[in-house]
Amino acid sequence: MMMLQRHLLFLLSSLGASIFGVEGTKSKARGGQGQFPITQNVTALEGSAANMTCRVDFNDNTSLQWSNPAQQTLFFGDKKALRDNRIELVRASWQELTIRINDVSLADEGQYTCSLFTMPVKTTKAFLTVLGVPERPKITGFTSPALEGESITLTCTTTGSKPAAQLRWFRNDKEVQGTTEVTASGKSLTVRSSLRFQVERGDDLVAYTCMVEHVSLANPYVTTEVLEVYYAPHLEITHSLIIPQEGQYLKLECVSRGNPRPESVVWSKDGGDLPDVERMIVEGPELTITTLNKTDNGTYRCEASNQLGTSSAEYKLFVYDPNAIGQHGPDHALIGGVVAVVVFITLCLIIVLGRYLARHKGTYLTHEAKGSEDAPDADTAIINAEGNHMHAEEKKEYFI
Repeated sequence: MMMLQRHLLFLLSSLGASIFGVEGTKSKARGGQGQFPITQNVTALEGSAANMTCRVDFNDNTSLQWSNPAQQTLFFGDKKALRDNRIELVRASWQELTIRINDVSLADEGQYTCSLFTMPVKTTKAFLTVLGVPERPKITGFTSPALEGESITLTCTTTGSKPAAQLRWFRNDKEVQGTTEVTASGKSLTVRSSLRFQVERGDDLVAYTCMVEHVSLANPYVTTEVLEVYYAPHLEITHSLIIPQEGQYLKLECVSRGNPRPESVVWSKDGGDLPDVERMIVEGPELTITTLNKTDNGTYRCEASNQLGTSSAEYKLFVYDPNAIGQHGPDHALIGGVVAVVVFITLCLIIVLGRYLARHKGTYLTHEAKGSEDAPDADTAIINAEGNHMHAEEKKEYFI
């Protein structure tokens, strides 16, 4: 009611001044008639505070007013008009009216109006942009554990952003591309990015990271999940001797890779049990054969399994007689043969190259006698030879 009375009094006084020609009022109107309020657009994060400032360079005691996008008066001068505890006065004078909107929300975004109550009323607009801060990303789609060979889809989701946040995927430290979808949730946006792939055993213990980037964030939000993959065992046999000989001891190890880890390893020889348990000692994945002899020759097999399957590996053992080991040394003969071939080829190349150089050098040295070869008789040959000899110095100039 008080605000309505003030507006009516202002209009009546302005009307009376125009009717009765009061000089003082006319001069004041002229002082504010040519200017407009000065404002600036404002950008604020959701949940923060936004200051809206309106200024005039010259004012003849004319009031300033702020209105919201719904054209509701917020402040008229230093008088608060709207009951909103979030809105407060920062500064009020004849040249400036600054208000603060605390805990801004996306609903506060829009065009605000500053009015200068001259005749006529002058207005200027200022746009308040509110940035929606995205929530931290969440990754769904993980199966615990994943099985080798199956296809899975990982989905990263963030809500509440405005404008839309950007999502990026990383496999360990390498960026991979996902498929992004943006949907509206009121005035904010929900962003989802999906990553589909077929699980391999190489994906076991790989970290998949989803990163959220947005203009409202000083540092990106990051969420990481580590993928566990179950796969069947893979076996490999390693051996301690390159050339096993009688009397030595040999250690075979069955190296298994699988998830879950294979529970136990079973050793066999030539499709049956180990024949000599006193010399053939099994300790976990290791088989040690003490005091090798010819009867140990054969194919040794290790086998292991987990809940996803069974795997095996084989090693063929041949025990050499240390007294006749020289007869089984094809490696040395092979190396000697290779060296001999290399030396022979090198010598051949040197001989061919020497003959080639000697042949071309001889052609140059006997070139001066070319005239004598074509002469019809001995006298002409001598004359041609002497002529070639006279030009010898000229020929030398070309080869200095």
